[in-house]
Amino acid sequence: MRLFEEIKQLRSFLWTQKAAGKSIGLVPTMGALHAGHLQLIAASKAENDITVCSVYVNPTQFNNSADLAKYPRTLAKDQEMLAEVGCDVLFAPSNQEMYQLPAQLKFDFGALDKTLEGEFRPGHFSGVALVVSKLFNIVQPHRAYFGQKDYQQLKVITKLASELLFDLEIKSVPIVRESDGLAMSSRNQRLSEQGRQKALVLFHSLQFGKQQLKAGKGLAEVKHLVKAKCDAVHDVRLEYFELADVENLSLVESVRNGTILLIAAFVGDVRLIDNLMMDE
Repeated sequence: MRLFEEIKQLRSFLWTQKAAGKSIGLVPTMGALHAGHLQLIAASKAENDITVCSVYVNPTQFNNSADLAKYPRTLAKDQEMLAEVGCDVLFAPSNQEMYQLPAQLKFDFGALDKTLEGEFRPGHFSGVALVVSKLFNIVQPHRAYFGQKDYQQLKVITKLASELLFDLEIKSVPIVRESDGLAMSSRNQRLSEQGRQKALVLFHSLQFGKQQLKAGKGLAEVKHLVKAKCDAVHDVRLEYFELADVENLSLVESVRNGTILLIAAFVGDVRLIDNLMMDE
C-alpha cells in the first residue's frame, strides 16, 4: 500500500494509473476505522482497479471544538487495517495541506441540510461538502463510497456531486452493525463498557418505533414512547427521532412508501446517530 501525505505526489501517482487505463475508487474517512469502513474498501476494490482511502479529521465540519479534540485518531492502526484488506493508497494529509488558506467557502443545500443533523449541527454539512469537494478534485475518482449510517450526509454528497457536475458515481453501502445491533461508528471507541451497552437504546428505539408505526400508532405518540424509552436509560439524552422521506429527507407525519426513521442521542458526552428504513 502506498502512503501519500501531499496532494502533488498523490495526483502524480494517480495520473500515471489513469493514463494506464485504471479506474479509481475513493473511500473518504476520518479514520478510527472499523469493519464498516472495511466494507466500503471491499466495495471499491470489487469495482475499481485502484482504491484510495483518505484519512483526515476535517475541522470545518465540527461545530464543537471539544468534539473535534476528542475525535479518535488512530492512524497507525488504520494503516495496518487498510494494508491487511488490500487497499492500494492511503492519503493522510495535514490540516496545512488541505487548508492552505483559511476556509471561507460556504455551501447551502436548501431544505436538505436544515433539519435533523443540520438543525443540531449548524455548518456541519457545509464543512463536509467543502472537504469532500476537495477530495473529489484531488483524487478525481470514477466512484466514491459512503456508508448509509450517515444517511443525511449521503444525500448531501449526492446532491453536491450532481449540482457541481463531478464526473463520478456516488455509491452507498448499507449500515454495518455489531452482533447486538449497534451501528458501527468511530465514535463508539469513546464509549465506556457501560456506555456501549446504553448505546443499544438507539437501535432498539428504531426497531420499536418501526414496529409501533407499522401497527398503526401515530408518530407523535411513538415519539413520546421513544423519548420515554431513552429517558429510562441513565445518561442517555435523545436529540431527535424523526420519520422522513428517503429521497429529500423532508419530515413526514405518517408511514408511506419510501420513508426512513432517523435518531440521534447523546450517551454521556458521545453523540451517536442511526437510522432504519421503514420498507425493509
